[in-house]
Amino acid sequence: MLFTPITLPCGQVIKNRAVKAAMEENMADKHHFPSPELKTLYKTWAHGEVGLIISGNVMVDKMAMTGPGGVVLEKNTPLHEFRDWAREAKQNDCKAILQINHPGRQVMKAMGGKVLAPSAIAVNIGKHSNLLAPPKAMSEEEIQDVIQRFIYTAVNAKEAGFDGVQIHAAHGYLLSQFLSPLTNKRTDKWGGSPENRARIVYQIITKVRDAVGEHSIVALKMNSADFQRGGFDVEDAIDVVKHLNTLNIDFIELSGGSYEAPAMQGKSGDERTLAREAYFLKFATQISEHAKMPLMTTGGIKRFETAQSVLENGVDLVGMASALAYEPSLISAWKSSPEHVGFVPHVSWKDKAMSGLATMALVKRQLRKLGNNQPTNPKCSPLLSLILDQLRIKRLTKTYRKWIGVG
Repeated sequence: MLFTPITLPCGQVIKNRAVKAAMEENMADKHHFPSPELKTLYKTWAHGEVGLIISGNVMVDKMAMTGPGGVVLEKNTPLHEFRDWAREAKQNDCKAILQINHPGRQVMKAMGGKVLAPSAIAVNIGKHSNLLAPPKAMSEEEIQDVIQRFIYTAVNAKEAGFDGVQIHAAHGYLLSQFLSPLTNKRTDKWGGSPENRARIVYQIITKVRDAVGEHSIVALKMNSADFQRGGFDVEDAIDVVKHLNTLNIDFIELSGGSYEAPAMQGKSGDERTLAREAYFLKFATQISEHAKMPLMTTGGIKRFETAQSVLENGVDLVGMASALAYEPSLISAWKSSPEHVGFVPHVSWKDKAMSGLATMALVKRQLRKLGNNQPTNPKCSPLLSLILDQLRIKRLTKTYRKWIGVG
């Protein structure tokens, strides 16, 4: 099943069901264009036999970044480097789409810039909360500006040669903040009822589709649950999916969690236990009963039998991230050796926030190795990787602040 093609509602054909899911890379050049190393990385994945590549975060506003060294694509961004990036990513009959995103309140204080949210509720990650800037509640004008930015970025992605976009409404970023009753306390048309909280997502999808046409891929990444008590949950996800059935959308990727409850790394913030692989499959299976469009799920998949199980449980696409950071040719390897097991790092420190950062640091270290045509190393030290990553982020943050004129 994994090697069976799929035709999306827009008519585009993906050669198999294996998808390179998004990862934070921090590998842009000093102008926040895709760097030569980033292009090499994507070419490597394309030749590893995945059917579809979803990029790491591409930011719709240079003043609001998930982290330094991120790629930015705005209305007036020159597209020459993006055209090169698309060409590299689409080799070997691979499809490639940009994941487009706004961080909302999940912005490190050191970054500067805008820190916006549906409501002025700060991120709570315990003793590390002061690392993140407090947000301001968005005005109507700011909401409309964000909607328009998603449209501009999607149009430019198409112009650059990408096959479409994935709108990021998961992991506690801005659109996810609108969906969650924990972070959206608004009393206007953008808050309150589940339909109002989802209004911004529906509008962005509708307007992006109108702007890019019927043959571009328009996908959504959404939490199956926030994994926090009182947050966005499976029942809410089902309600959103039922509405999305009436819109022209190509697939929904189901993930989970946020900075406060990093379920995307297999760590729940409530009493629920996540599976050791395909963390969100149980929830995706529930949601699939109500979905008319293809679904995709991610979460620590490293075995061929797990990928097959995802497809057998009514999910159409198998998203993989960390395993492809360590072994970009894993899908190709499974063709001849389905018993081969990939590698996914797990850091089990008591401090969940530091554990999450160390896991990300390990993965990003492999991405840089691949971008420089170096072999990956599953034996890298989590502590050393975290220290090196923090030093790199500090350096990139200083460069970013100069770029936006605040430092």
